[in-house]
Amino acid sequence: MTLAIGETAPDFEAQTTQGSIRFHQWIGDAWAVLFSHPKDFTPVCTTELGYMARIKPEFDKRNVRVIGLSVDPVESHARWSDDIKETQGHAPNYPMIGDADFNVSKLYGMLPASTSGDPAKRTAADNQTVRNVFVIGPDKKIKLVLVYPMTTGRNFDEVLRVIDSLQLTARHKVSTPVNWKQGDDVIIAGSVTDDDAKKIYPQGWQAPKPYLRIVPQPELAG
Repeated sequence: MTLAIGETAPDFEAQTTQGSIRFHQWIGDAWAVLFSHPKDFTPVCTTELGYMARIKPEFDKRNVRVIGLSVDPVESHARWSDDIKETQGHAPNYPMIGDADFNVSKLYGMLPASTSGDPAKRTAADNQTVRNVFVIGPDKKIKLVLVYPMTTGRNFDEVLRVIDSLQLTARHKVSTPVNWKQGDDVIIAGSVTDDDAKKIYPQGWQAPKPYLRIVPQPELAG
């Protein structure tokens, strides 16, 4: 079953390249990004893992914990890490889950519940649905789900942009418009009446239509 936005992210115990974890406990009071891969030593994923390692400080600044997953054992991840460092210039600096028993992939609806057997005998094409990004909030609820085909590398700059929006709109009663990025104007949420909006934004707002009320972005830390 596919997980939906607003549902609780399934908790699990797993071995990772940085030791054993219980997922919800590992997240703690932070945000989290779980991104999955169909198999180790695959070309597109190699580029993704290296890029994520390079920009991980941007996730750290936002109090976002990053964790990867591949349907292979942890020992294989360690060998793959060497290739990633050699070809991309950065080795993974975040844990990688060893999902050789398919437990997490099945919990998150990426593989059928009937999946079993030796992961080494499965091809990347067999696991092609394990190409997801889940953004999870401190409340352990799923905030974003992205699903990619094997031939298309993921855009982690876009994931950062969405996290900026999620964190802003979690603190303030606003929404972010198309192609929004940090510092751009935002939209007063439809759930806020004009009377309440006047209290929040005494300086007023632009309203090309009554339902489209535009204001400068509030401070994220506010």
